[in-house]
Amino acid sequence: MRVRWTRDEDVWRLVFLLDAEDETTGACTDGHPIELRTNSCHVRTGAAGASPHPDLLAVAAWTVVAPWTRRRVTFDRPISAGLAEALRTGWGVDAGPVGSEPRTGARLAISYSGGADSMAVATMFPDAPFVHFQRVSHPRVPNRWTHYRAEVLARLVRKTGREVHVVQSDLEFVLSRPRPGFPEHQAVTAGALLLADDLDLGGVAFGHELGSRWLGGERYTHRYSPDNPMWAAGGPWGRLYAAAGLAMVLPVGGLSEPVTMRMAMESDLAHLVRWCLRGDLDGPCATCSKCLRKELILAAVERRPLNTPITAAMPAARKWQEPPPYGGQETIEYGCAHVPGIEETPFAKAAEFLQATPESVRWLEHCYPPALREIPEPWRARVEAYVGENIGLMTEDEARRVETWGER
Repeated sequence: MRVRWTRDEDVWRLVFLLDAEDETTGACTDGHPIELRTNSCHVRTGAAGASPHPDLLAVAAWTVVAPWTRRRVTFDRPISAGLAEALRTGWGVDAGPVGSEPRTGARLAISYSGGADSMAVATMFPDAPFVHFQRVSHPRVPNRWTHYRAEVLARLVRKTGREVHVVQSDLEFVLSRPRPGFPEHQAVTAGALLLADDLDLGGVAFGHELGSRWLGGERYTHRYSPDNPMWAAGGPWGRLYAAAGLAMVLPVGGLSEPVTMRMAMESDLAHLVRWCLRGDLDGPCATCSKCLRKELILAAVERRPLNTPITAAMPAARKWQEPPPYGGQETIEYGCAHVPGIEETPFAKAAEFLQATPESVRWLEHCYPPALREIPEPWRARVEAYVGENIGLMTEDEARRVETWGER
């Protein structure tokens, strides 16, 4: 794979050319198959980010081209030896040219989506700047996902009153299947990478919670995954970002979605939390499957009945009429255990299958201790203090529930 970045006013443009051994079909780190549609994209950073370190440009490019690169990647400017080694050990590719000194930074930025999980991170780090990724159209690829309201999320994040950097990019249209989406999940940090030198960033915080980090996430293994290749600090992506002087930080990696939902709803920015991709400025659509799932979590946290127009017969609720396993099943169990009248909701069958009780899901109300040890030292103490004061740690028996997940 040959990679080239150019800068045009406030826009970085990436063009990549496949080598003979590269392929147009591949898979991202979680194994999900994806196909290549086009070989170019852009990232608009504004006046900032005019001359990032070569390692930052290289990692930003790698989040786009990794699924289709097989043996080597050639960048358009020298990278550090540490970054080349991280690519070799993580993906088995030869990377070069080599000849740059490594970089460092001090501040933490939040990769901010506007959802409850990233709002929970913002609660822990009220002074950290937000870097928000906004999808925009690609000039050569039709938008087959027009219901995605990226401009709404971008407008909401600007209302937070925080230091905000909105970065626009069409990199999701590099894919042709299954729909526009990140080639690798880490591509959401393209803006943070390109702005890292200007903002003196030494870390970027993600909102990935217990399920995504330790329990296999939505579409991954559905088993305890201490070596999760996407999010483990010692995994390939963790080592790559560390080599570029921008550590991957998961402040809520040991917390369940019910806990991050509670944190978000108790924050001063609760009115701006938005997980729906279809809604307008007036609010979520309330009719998509994501809205249904998040309403289950919110109702469980507030210990109230479900409030949704969705019925069991609608497509948005179809998956919950089938037996488990479910993606994010631990969260569904929590919801089924705590929502009054669950037997009258679209989750009635799921509740019958799962047989969850308040006692069986109590472990999800505390923090999984190994997640704290993964947080890089500059930011660990603040997370530990917040958890100690507001959440508490899992007992040994509760931690064992995490570590045996998927075995039952």
